[in-house]
Amino acid sequence: MSWLYKGRVFEDSHIPDGAVGFVYLMSAIIDGKSVMYVGKKNFQSLRKKKLSKKKTPKDKRLKKYEHVAKMAYKDYYSSNDVLKQAIKDGIKIKRVILQICYSKTELTYQEVKHQFTMGVLEDDSFLNGNILGKFYKQKK
Repeated sequence: MSWLYKGRVFEDSHIPDGAVGFVYLMSAIIDGKSVMYVGKKNFQSLRKKKLSKKKTPKDKRLKKYEHVAKMAYKDYYSSNDVLKQAIKDGIKIKRVILQICYSKTELTYQEVKHQFTMGVLEDDSFLNGNILGKFYKQKK
């Protein structure tokens, strides 16, 4: 399933200039129960690519790779294990972009803001187990 933003399918051409990523909400029906997950994702990820022999510098102290940007969001289905397994099991997952962000700082802030606002730690329908690795769901 494609990403949705403001009720429409989101394409690469819709990425605003200067945007670095977005806060998202994923939802699905798993074992008859509605579940959700709030997270963040960068539009691009940087990968190290080994330089070809022609481009490799003769000075051994110089780096032998270059950074290559790759669109990383299109096929992304969360880092959550339950959602990953649901994808493998063929369960449809709705992916909605809640907010587009223009810096890494804003991206982290807005993710945390949405998680607290939605009460992801108090509501059992959310799969989020923690916020920033500092705030955790209470064990019952």
